[in-house]
Amino acid sequence: MKRDLTQGNVTGTILLFAGPMILGNLLQQLYNIADTLIVGRFLGKDALAAVGSAYTLMTFLTSILIGLCMGSGAVFSVYYGKKEMIQMRRSMSASFLFIAAVTVVLNSAVFWLIHPILHVLRVPESIYELMYEYVRTIFFGIFFVFLYNYFAFLLRALGNSFVPLIFLGAASVLNIALDLLFVVGFGMGAFGAAFATVIAQAVSGIGIALYTLLKEPGLRPAGGELLPGRPLLTEIVRNSAAACVQQSVMNFGILMIQGLVNSFGTVVMAAFAAAVKIDSFAYMPAQEFGNAYSLFISQNHGAGKRERIIQGTRKAAAVSILFCLAVSCVIFVFAPDLMRIFVKAEETEIIQTGVGYLRVEGAFYWGIGLLFLLYGFYRGVEKPEMSLVLTVISLGTRVLLAYVLSPVPAVGVWGIWSAIPIGWILADITGICCMKKVGGYYCSRLRNAHKRRIP
Repeated sequence: MKRDLTQGNVTGTILLFAGPMILGNLLQQLYNIADTLIVGRFLGKDALAAVGSAYTLMTFLTSILIGLCMGSGAVFSVYYGKKEMIQMRRSMSASFLFIAAVTVVLNSAVFWLIHPILHVLRVPESIYELMYEYVRTIFFGIFFVFLYNYFAFLLRALGNSFVPLIFLGAASVLNIALDLLFVVGFGMGAFGAAFATVIAQAVSGIGIALYTLLKEPGLRPAGGELLPGRPLLTEIVRNSAAACVQQSVMNFGILMIQGLVNSFGTVVMAAFAAAVKIDSFAYMPAQEFGNAYSLFISQNHGAGKRERIIQGTRKAAAVSILFCLAVSCVIFVFAPDLMRIFVKAEETEIIQTGVGYLRVEGAFYWGIGLLFLLYGFYRGVEKPEMSLVLTVISLGTRVLLAYVLSPVPAVGVWGIWSAIPIGWILADITGICCMKKVGGYYCSRLRNAHKRRIP
């Protein structure tokens, strides 16, 4: 199940490694889609609006942990490419202790701040209690989100993207079954949907942790490796924190957009809640392809394979753009049908609003596809701060334009929709221009390092 990313055909290696990651992330979306679909169909538009807004909030909070795990995964992959297993195990110890501590602090803090957060999001009074109940329940799953993502990124750093898929697939099926049981069978409402998700997260997190510890004894740190030195801890914190801030800034911007959407009332909230699920599902393969590409870059960076990195970057860009263009065509044509999956056919105003969002976003999926690759490249060559810069440009543009344009009566919500792809494209231009400079420096550094190793 392990795949050596430094050997073999470049395109085939990336695609075969990315395949389970893409499928796994699509399954992960089923966590949220199952909630949205069942809640929208059986509990009505108020519950749909509450769960949709809560999803955006939960995504922001969990993105902090996912970003930390993602940054650590890049470090693991570099050491694995160098075949420095002792350093890798030490980095694992440092990463686990660091991220576990952040998880505990985060989980404690959010329970104290639920009400202020909901007020900042301008949640309407009609759905306030419903959203509070859902959010408070789903917060209990944060630690399991950490467990799953930590061990999933660890296994992927070794070239094993299949096992994380297995645990996530089992949890997704369980989540859907429990949604139907709790919401439809037992009539537990939004609380039942949240409770189902927490149980599924616990199964995937605990399961993959036990598998890794039992099946990969070479990854278990010895006594002296449990306390890494300060330089290694600094490296872990630097890479993890940069990826964490990048992920959380990205989702904080989305959270700010959610607050603006909420000000337009429950119709726009419900449309946005359903459309964002479709939107995320549509470009999620490109995001996971970017994550797989990042680990490809990390391993080859550790192994010093400059030409393979250049070749992989060109081919990854071609694959991502072609995929995004194909998905754009599907979304544009079938947007009304996709909205009717989540919303009853008679809710024509909600469907029309959601279709408008999907057609604006869908036309520019190539922009976010390229952006995911740029994030992956900079993480892979140990320049994670640049990913943060691109995120700030993308989200800053999005939020600024949305808040400037949407109050204009002639523009309204269309100002929110159009601001998003504009942010993607500006970040792409910046990232590509900097990539030539950073990539040239990086390649010359690798070349010089290789010369120094020649006797």
